[in-house]
Amino acid sequence: MARSDSFFIRATVPTDGTNFNQVAIDLGSYVNVLSKDVLRLHNIQVEYGAPNENVGNVTPNFQSELFFQLTTQSQTAAVNLANRSVVSSGQLNVSADAANALLYQADSMNASMQEWTCGYLIAVESLYLGCKQDVDLLSQVSIILECTSETMTQAAAMALSLSQQ
Repeated sequence: MARSDSFFIRATVPTDGTNFNQVAIDLGSYVNVLSKDVLRLHNIQVEYGAPNENVGNVTPNFQSELFFQLTTQSQTAAVNLANRSVVSSGQLNVSADAANALLYQADSMNASMQEWTCGYLIAVESLYLGCKQDVDLLSQVSIILECTSETMTQAAAMALSLSQQ
């Protein structure tokens, strides 16, 4: 399979109070290791909450963190970047003071393929989008992945085996 134009894969994971939740993203139609078809991720965009949810609706002295992770293996809890299955992760932090004024709201990416020189090579048939929040703040986390399909070369196979999966 020659390198393709970029296309987009979307996924949403519901949050559940303060529990870790996860959904599988099927890549079976893009990845076939036997025929050397792999996926390269170039970009990820993250949306915290449903389209009409207002992050600013917080209570006095409120503080919460909503964490997401995209991994190549199923997880039962949030994992850090030392875990070789982590493809991308990030978080949203929100806090309010005693007068209920929103003090701080910021999102950050702990790992993002936009920062990698050549994207992120994926050779597994499923990715896993997981999330956890400290306090029930928002109902979901959604992502859009910009991807290309390509045939894995010997050099790419070596790089893949050294870095992940």
